[in-house]
Amino acid sequence: MHIRAPAILCASRAHGEHGAVIRFLTGEHGLVAAYCAGARGRRLRPLLIPGNRLDIEISARSASQLPFARIELLESRGPWLSEPLASAAIAWACALTATALPEGHPYPALYEALGGLLDAICNAPSARGWARALAAYEAGVLRELGYGGRGGDPGDDWPAILAALRRQGDTLETRLLADRRGDVMAARSILLERLLRIAGD
Repeated sequence: MHIRAPAILCASRAHGEHGAVIRFLTGEHGLVAAYCAGARGRRLRPLLIPGNRLDIEISARSASQLPFARIELLESRGPWLSEPLASAAIAWACALTATALPEGHPYPALYEALGGLLDAICNAPSARGWARALAAYEAGVLRELGYGGRGGDPGDDWPAILAALRRQGDTLETRLLADRRGDVMAARSILLERLLRIAGD
């Protein structure tokens, strides 16, 4: 097994003394997990921010072995970690992707949508510029995994966007993430609370 592809980092978990198991989304190979040696060192630690675009090269001797990954940074989301709302949105989108999608199944539309959502979060002047994209991405994940399709595009109407996010939250919690909702849904709750706060609810 040998893959080299652009990817979006979705999750990183410390493994061993210096390494980490990383999970990332690619266009052709879907969600992939791999071991990254030295991930907790000074050089690689800044690369392992959820939402970062990476050039990833992975290899494994057999299908049963966890692949090894070598990574290079293409685009960092680090500058947005200090912005509470943007940081919460990036964390939720990446956590949803890493938790919900099965490994090894390509979802090219979701890969493109996640990249577009992250770009919107980082470049829009306010949450009103990306909340619709977030609602659309959640709906896309639900649809791809057989849970979505209900409700139309809320357009740019802020109350309708918030209503769509509330509605989708119920489906995410009770169906898609029913057995894994703890910390993942906590990230979403923080985000939704902040969105409601700026809406004046």
